[in-house]
Amino acid sequence: MKKVLVIGYVWPEPNSSAAGTHMMSLLTAFKAQDWDVEFATPAQPTEHMVNLNDYGITSQSIALNCDSFDEYVKAYNPDIVMFDRFMMEEQFGWRVDKHCPNALKILDTEDLQCLRNARHEAHKGEREFNHSDLLSDIAKREIAAILRCDLSLIISSYEMELLNEVFKVEPSVLHHLPFMVDLSALPEQTKSYEQRQHFMTIGNFRHAPNWDAVLYLQKIWPLIRKQLPQAELHIYGSYPPPKATALNNPKTGFLIKGWADDAYEVMQSARICLAPLRFGAGIKGKLLEAMIMQTPSVTTPIGSEGMHNHLPWPGAITQNAEEFANAAVSIYTNQAEFIAAQKAGNELLHTLYDKAQLNDNLIEKIQLVSQNLSAHRMKNFTGQMLKHHTMRSTKYMSQWIAEKNKKNGEK
Repeated sequence: MKKVLVIGYVWPEPNSSAAGTHMMSLLTAFKAQDWDVEFATPAQPTEHMVNLNDYGITSQSIALNCDSFDEYVKAYNPDIVMFDRFMMEEQFGWRVDKHCPNALKILDTEDLQCLRNARHEAHKGEREFNHSDLLSDIAKREIAAILRCDLSLIISSYEMELLNEVFKVEPSVLHHLPFMVDLSALPEQTKSYEQRQHFMTIGNFRHAPNWDAVLYLQKIWPLIRKQLPQAELHIYGSYPPPKATALNNPKTGFLIKGWADDAYEVMQSARICLAPLRFGAGIKGKLLEAMIMQTPSVTTPIGSEGMHNHLPWPGAITQNAEEFANAAVSIYTNQAEFIAAQKAGNELLHTLYDKAQLNDNLIEKIQLVSQNLSAHRMKNFTGQMLKHHTMRSTKYMSQWIAEKNKKNGEK
């Protein structure tokens, strides 16, 4: 039986974020192979974290820059180690290499942090994003982590192209894995056009692209409300800060609802999902949830990026606030457009997000690389070189911090 160690950046919160849902999909995919799965993280427990014991997954708290991890990983002796985002590979990768050199190293990028950060900086500078923005220190760190690992999971088809064409990463160390949807669990029926009312959006308020989308909706919403004076916008999401709740305005129908106990229920109660994202990376969980609940969505090129492979979008993709508002009103008031969007969403789910097929492809790739690990690593000379040189600095810095912490503890 294989033993899998997953080193998490945070505890999984599938009801709070798409990242949490994606992590649970991976954990349960490994567990379905009858593999032993343990989740370890240096993060503090959170209010909405999932109980992993319910899934037969053990968990462990670990410390940053601490030799205790060495003893822990030696004792667990995993066959596979998966890092949740490049920061965890930076912190623990060299220790895994030292004590479990034959373990398959997988990096789950979640989304490309360097892409999200570059777009955010361009947005703050009120300029167009271009590929030169990507050549940052974060990109150097993230691409180095990808190259040091045996396999990296890439959630977006756009990011696969970026890694191949801009960063020249060898395709053999990459695996495209979007969100996995259990098609057998799709609702047989959702609320009808007539049963639905109002608009909604949802997303963790701590995630910068989501908060920016709420601010952008303040500009868009009056354009919609002018045409639909009785309509309301329901804004859901975990961890709403005071600056968000302060935006709640019943007079204009701009309603900050906060935490949703059942994201799928609030999604199917709305007639349209709005996602005016102006920067970000990866693929958007809220838009996939909209497809699952047969709720048309209006978004931007950033929102739809890497999600539909040129198939019809289940709603509308727009370039500016006026287009966005007009598209939202058009689908809201036109049942034929609403139904066409539902059909497009269903086609996307069956074509691109079938959990059974995606899961089989993932396990097959892991098995293939595992069986040919030495040859696979020999082909990735750049990765081996980075392990030898780059990780020396990380290793010694981490050891220095560990010694410093020991001395501080003795005082």
